[in-house]
Amino acid sequence: MTQYAPGCFMNAVGLTNPGADEAAQQFANLEVPEDRFLLCSIFGGSIEEIVEVAEKLAPFSDGLELNLSCPHAKGYGMDMGQDANLVKEITQAVKAVVNVPVIPKLTPNVPNIGEIASAAAEGGADALCAINTVGPVYYTAHGHPILTNTLGGMSGKSVLPIALKCVREIRQAVDLPIIGCGGISSADNVRAFEKEGAIVFGIGSALTGMNSASLAEYFTAIESDLVGESNLSEQLVHYDVPMDFESYTLVKNEKVTDDISILTFDGKLHVKPGEFVFTWIPGLGEKPFSALTDDPFSLVVIDVGIFTSNLIDLEPGSEVLVRGTYGTALEPTGKRVMAVAGGTGLAAVFQIARDFGNATIFMGARSKDRLYFSDECRDIAEVRIATDDGSEGYHGLVTELLRETLEGMDDLDSVVFYNCGPAPMVQAAEAVQRDFVGNDQVFSAIDYLTKCGVGICGACHCPDGRRICVDGPFINSS
Repeated sequence: MTQYAPGCFMNAVGLTNPGADEAAQQFANLEVPEDRFLLCSIFGGSIEEIVEVAEKLAPFSDGLELNLSCPHAKGYGMDMGQDANLVKEITQAVKAVVNVPVIPKLTPNVPNIGEIASAAAEGGADALCAINTVGPVYYTAHGHPILTNTLGGMSGKSVLPIALKCVREIRQAVDLPIIGCGGISSADNVRAFEKEGAIVFGIGSALTGMNSASLAEYFTAIESDLVGESNLSEQLVHYDVPMDFESYTLVKNEKVTDDISILTFDGKLHVKPGEFVFTWIPGLGEKPFSALTDDPFSLVVIDVGIFTSNLIDLEPGSEVLVRGTYGTALEPTGKRVMAVAGGTGLAAVFQIARDFGNATIFMGARSKDRLYFSDECRDIAEVRIATDDGSEGYHGLVTELLRETLEGMDDLDSVVFYNCGPAPMVQAAEAVQRDFVGNDQVFSAIDYLTKCGVGICGACHCPDGRRICVDGPFINSS
């Protein structure tokens, strides 16, 4: 995902999903309030596949949206939605096997969207949704296409006039309810869509950068605007989300082990404790990292896949591109800091210990050779080390060392805990800490999958729905 102007985006997230069977299991356990409507978006590579998915998800859905409009997934979406006859056939086929509303989502990337809308209506559509992203389109930074897919779909404020035109043409062609979406960010935008014939309104890109609290505030404000004929809600939209890239040159690649490197670059990074950045290798992709140090900017990288394998093999003089910062910066609490780190999680807690002071860092590793930055940690904090094989420090898990330490301490009300690392380690640390203190003293950052960094894709969600990239990365365990 990239932003090429304030409020204007391009993405090629594809059609990310867990599969129809897994989705059905998740939806089966979802409690939908009575005043809410669960619309599930489905797609497939053939009519038969779409029908199969529809049959699996209809029992758990209040309606099915047929994605006939994604502009950057070859063989899916728009490839089907540009053919009026195929739109009609797909709609008919799904209608024949389900008893919930069927709502084709139409692409703006056709000469005559009214013709496509008419075909969907003839197929028995209960309503229509318009529009999906515009494209495919192309955008670059520092001479490189930003999206690994090269091409993507355009959304946000720039597509608003196109979306309004499409809704108008659909209304002229058919008499079906319309879900209008594309560039909506204010009550005035909603009113404009309503005048063109939409009765339900979708808001997506305008939510970029909003955490859970600000998102709730925004929807409350837009509802108030619609009742009171005002237009104040757009003031809450974040048009200053940082998505531009800065270039850094690698100065030193220090190998800790064959699969761990500390990379030091030629510039300074303005980052606060709790914040993170994305590092991009053009043509390969990008991944989020906490900075190990900010002046000079450095990263610790563990080889866990294609991107990190390429990153730790970079030679001095290589260029990487960085965007951010993201996340919610932490503020000192005045309490003693006890930080538990595993893997690359040390980078995040090192910042906290360095800037907040009065800290103890618990470092865990499989063996002595996988420990790094321990001397630097000792310069700013008390350090306690545990290795699984006993080659340095405590012989055992870092969470076992944590428990033994806490059992010998008094006045734990004056302590705040920060945990960062792989999910099993963080969850084990939380379990230990909850035996001694309340949840309000425990904050954790788990290595969930983080893709966009700005709260839109949802890939980094916690089990309770909070998104690591905007509500965290350090999340209070309560």
